[in-house]
Amino acid sequence: MVNIYNSSKNAIQSLIKENKTNTSFIPTILLLVTIPLSYAINNIALGLFVLFAILGVKKTNIKVRFPILLPILLYVLMAVSYFWSIDQPATLSALSKEVSLLLIPLAFIVFKDFTPVQKQKIIQYYSYAMVCFAIYFLVRAVIRYFISGDSRVFFYHGEDYIDFGLVPKLLNAIHVSVFTGVAFFYFLTKSVKTKIDVFLSLLLFGFMVLLSSKNILLSVVFLILIYVIFFTKTSYKMRLRNLLIMITLVGVVFSFGKIKNRLQHEFQTNSDKSISANVLEGVPAGVHYVSIAEAWSNPKFTPNDYFTGTAFRVYQFRVFCELVNEEEVFWNGFGLNASYPKIEEKAKFYNLFLGSNENEGYQNKNFHNQYVQNFAELGVFGFLLLLLLLVGNVKSALQSKDFVHFAFSFLMISLFLTESFLWRQRGVVFFTLLYCLFNSGTLTKGSQPD
Repeated sequence: MVNIYNSSKNAIQSLIKENKTNTSFIPTILLLVTIPLSYAINNIALGLFVLFAILGVKKTNIKVRFPILLPILLYVLMAVSYFWSIDQPATLSALSKEVSLLLIPLAFIVFKDFTPVQKQKIIQYYSYAMVCFAIYFLVRAVIRYFISGDSRVFFYHGEDYIDFGLVPKLLNAIHVSVFTGVAFFYFLTKSVKTKIDVFLSLLLFGFMVLLSSKNILLSVVFLILIYVIFFTKTSYKMRLRNLLIMITLVGVVFSFGKIKNRLQHEFQTNSDKSISANVLEGVPAGVHYVSIAEAWSNPKFTPNDYFTGTAFRVYQFRVFCELVNEEEVFWNGFGLNASYPKIEEKAKFYNLFLGSNENEGYQNKNFHNQYVQNFAELGVFGFLLLLLLLVGNVKSALQSKDFVHFAFSFLMISLFLTESFLWRQRGVVFFTLLYCLFNSGTLTKGSQPD
């Protein structure tokens, strides 16, 4: 108890000290740690964040940097898309959800620059907050298991009408995995680790395993390998050897005949297994699972055809390609959040399952791919802006030699392949805030402080 009291006291004193140096320090932390909470609480935190930016305008020198302008340009394109949108009410409604792309970068332009140490401390406080969230949901799952006896409370997320998962559907297990992943790499990459740091790393990794996002787990494991091989102290002595070992292993894996045949089998076989999570829950028994090959090539489907997460994303990419060929949307897209009518038309044309009293249908789902979503709704310029954001973020991460920044960059690139993350309020706040934090002011050098 004494140690907990002393740690809490030191943390509060550190917060106060840093906030005296930079009055945006606490508002930034509040906005970041409230992302997993209700929209109302996070909106209040965003309001305070912007208010402190406005109050501090006269006290700071405004510095405009190109990387910070990119999210603003993306939002401007979203706003302008209203004039050609095929669903103007939907576009207008979505602009308020995406406003973080405008407000957060503007705040960073007028904020006093964070020092590298302050940036690291912001990530530190965020990481401990994510530990608290993980513990809360794990304890919640144990209590619910003893009440219901349903083991589903330990995995993924439930549905809107039945909250049987580890986290509520509104939070989305895939998104929580990403939030947790950044915190995990904070503890993993500390130069001097205590037993508590090791325990918290294992706790967060176990939490991600239970969240069951295969895409994020594969990305995290890959990043762990990269860190161990290239970024740890011993890696500098063994880099060439490790690189040769890694190349050899990759070569063996991809040249091994049985594995090659297995991948081909998975591509062509109907299975309920998938790299990404199923799009619909509560799938009845006896249905036909669409293979990846069928999702791309079938001329028609039936309401008894169900898609795994991977197959559905292939189908959605097929729809996107057809829409680009059939509609004049290459340059400007359908407009922000205005692609849904076209997706629904395609779902009806291909005779997909359109829902029932118990289950929702496929026609109301977005593209589940941020690159495709940007291209379909904002045209080629929206797509290129997104690529500029991601490429610039990776370049900045490599220059900073901050592995948490690099992990964030890689996780975003990977996540955008399977989720329209920026089209969700929590997603756009999380991405924009960390993007601006990592890419503003003085670049962080090295890993986090002890």
